[in-house]
Amino acid sequence: MEDVAQPADEASETAVPASANPYTIEPLATEDVTFDHFCACDMRVVKVKDCVAVPKSKKLLQFTLDDGTGTDRTILSGMHPFYEPEDLVGKTLVAIVNIPPRKMMGVESCGMLLSGERLRGDDEVVNLLMVDDKIPAGSKVC
Repeated sequence: MEDVAQPADEASETAVPASANPYTIEPLATEDVTFDHFCACDMRVVKVKDCVAVPKSKKLLQFTLDDGTGTDRTILSGMHPFYEPEDLVGKTLVAIVNIPPRKMMGVESCGMLLSGERLRGDDEVVNLLMVDDKIPAGSKVC
């Protein structure tokens, strides 16, 4: 197994005892979602083929994704405060692929990447949901 060095701030996060959690977690939703409504979300494993910063945007990254269909999928996501685009190429993520396209900064975004978010003090911390690289692009998440 290969050792991967973590940045100092990430390494220190993992060393914090649960009783001293520095994060504020949003409360669980109180509204129920039906099983049928949940199943309507088509969540798929996607592989990042390319990722670039969107010009004139401080937050947006443009992802070119392999979604298993043979046609590249473009998704824009506000991940630049948390990731450098070149660090995401080759990663395996999860996306909702049946959200209607939305144009942002002149680029059509066709889906939504899943992430975890929380607060550390007044600062938002977001991590993309990354999954095992052995899962093929296009695999349905259920």
